[in-house]
Amino acid sequence: MDRTHERITHAAVELHGTIGPAATTMSAVAELAGVTRATLYRHFPNEEALFTACSSDWLAANPRPDTSGWVAVADPVRRFSAALAELYAYYRSTEQMRTNLLRDIAVIPEMFRPGIVAFPTTTVQVLEAGWPAQAGAHLRHAAIGHAVGFETWRSLAREGLTNAQAVELMVRFVSCIGD
Repeated sequence: MDRTHERITHAAVELHGTIGPAATTMSAVAELAGVTRATLYRHFPNEEALFTACSSDWLAANPRPDTSGWVAVADPVRRFSAALAELYAYYRSTEQMRTNLLRDIAVIPEMFRPGIVAFPTTTVQVLEAGWPAQAGAHLRHAAIGHAVGFETWRSLAREGLTNAQAVELMVRFVSCIGD
């Protein structure tokens, strides 16, 4: 029973990663998993239940960077640089799935959308701590929010930048605010 559940979950993950959630049907998941639709529905009564299992499985295999390590870095420039290096490596390794999820966001159950669209606001809060106080702090906040975005990384990667080059560019961008 557990193996069947796992095969169905892995089939859903594979389809979401290749064709995206919008094009993934319960029939296609059942076929890829090698089970009948009736078996699939015994394990997952609806698409939301399957998406929940699929998300848990995928996130377990692809954990998000942990912000707690960043908090320990006192220098805000070094913290920001280290965080971006981790984020951009994560984005590169999960690009296809994130691209599909963002493209198909309208068909994804509402409860999952915030985690797909952006990292928690605490990510930006951790990264904006320790910078010199200034009247334009809201500009730095916006710049950091922009720099940590998947679409920002993706546009820089499309321009041919390596992760290291993209990190360096964004660190310079944010560091010059207030100069």
